[in-house]
Amino acid sequence: MTARQALFVGGSWVEPDGGHYEVIDPATEQTVGWAPEASRNQVHAACAAAREAFGPWSATPVQERAAVLARAADIVRDRLVPYAELARAETGATTGTARGMQVGVAAARFRRYAHVEPAEWPIPPQINEAGPMGRAGVMGALAVRQPVGVVTCITSYNNPWANPAGKIAPALAMGNTVVVKPAPQDPLSVYRMAQALADAGVPPGVVNVVSGAGTEVGEAAVASPDVDMVSFTGSTAVGQRIAEVCGRGMKRQLMELGGKGAAVVLDDADIGSAVAGIGTTFSFYSGQICTAPTRVLAQRGIYDRLVEQLAAYARRLKVGDPREPDTVVGPVISAAHRDRVESYVELGRKEGAVVVTGGDRPALPTGFYVTPTLLADCTNDMRVAREEIFGPVVVVIPFEDEEEGVTLANDTDYGLIDHVWSADVARAFRLARRLRAGGVGINTVGRNMEAPFGGFKKSGVGRDVGSYALHAYSEVQAIVWPG
Repeated sequence: MTARQALFVGGSWVEPDGGHYEVIDPATEQTVGWAPEASRNQVHAACAAAREAFGPWSATPVQERAAVLARAADIVRDRLVPYAELARAETGATTGTARGMQVGVAAARFRRYAHVEPAEWPIPPQINEAGPMGRAGVMGALAVRQPVGVVTCITSYNNPWANPAGKIAPALAMGNTVVVKPAPQDPLSVYRMAQALADAGVPPGVVNVVSGAGTEVGEAAVASPDVDMVSFTGSTAVGQRIAEVCGRGMKRQLMELGGKGAAVVLDDADIGSAVAGIGTTFSFYSGQICTAPTRVLAQRGIYDRLVEQLAAYARRLKVGDPREPDTVVGPVISAAHRDRVESYVELGRKEGAVVVTGGDRPALPTGFYVTPTLLADCTNDMRVAREEIFGPVVVVIPFEDEEEGVTLANDTDYGLIDHVWSADVARAFRLARRLRAGGVGINTVGRNMEAPFGGFKKSGVGRDVGSYALHAYSEVQAIVWPG
């Protein structure tokens, strides 16, 4: 019989009040396991446990907290194969992605925050030359970072390892305690992470995990008076509702929300490089990633060639069982989400877009698959160009000159990650500075994990990763004394 998972509250495994719900493998449509359904009271108990643990954990020496994270990194790395197999089954990611980009990145994130440089903790002392009362008012001033307190971490379904680790590790490093509410589609991996942290020596109450199939668990974890901060990754619509609750309680926020990244391909670009980068939208998490360059803006001089080569690229990708080593595109997370993606493709047709390739389901016996799809001859006012589809679908929009390209790129509610392709790097940098996005890739879709990550406009609030995550999970305190 498939195992039934317990909640993790106050350092103990607790049977859920609401029973269990089924977690489905999106490739086989078989049961992966049974996730616990927490009651509102159990969520409040988790938040209270985190509040009680905060004082001792925040007073624990930095070196001891770092040692716990280092041990957690080792444990996750040692258990990489079984952890990745579970992640693959829950998410439909390919084996390589589950091992490298999910579990592997989680281990690396625990390791990174176990080696925080001393310079990342304080802010350099600041001395006033003269206060409002002249020389007699000169004061010494030291600005330091203090932990925020209890952090509710609500994580996304597309990566149940890297995403929660990117919240938990810096939060714990700064001395916070956490209540993690995983996505309902793939929570079992997050419970494995909790076990690894417990085995690494995290004290009871410092890390708590509660899950549920509906909205009640997340709502309780956000609204609890024991919670000081909410770190959320997910859709803009849900983020807006969470922000309203945070505003009423004056809770700190870190919001990583939706994206509709523009890939501006100029007429002097290396088209092969652009195609390879944009093509990751089809394969990486089957397009279920907010940073994907899903909205391609192609200058007229290279538009036809780019569309032709993108279509050829998409047709070459093997769609199928993510356990097979040559599979490139796995399923999307659920039948409901497959229907949503397909409805956008049909909407694109009705809006006048041309389906160059894809737009159908592959002939596979099971699984929630969508064939990589390219929509050409789009305009920026189409819903397929303005709304986040979150699947292996790319839209292509032509433009005439740089000015129009920038205007189109910025004509969106989102502003997470944009991209520019040009053989003239100076030209690309000049254009990048005009894009209203939290990050811009030049001739690449790769990310530097020490660079600040976050969005403009409706793509989010705040910045994390690298040392910026330490800032995100801390408050600044000023200490002054007579000079």
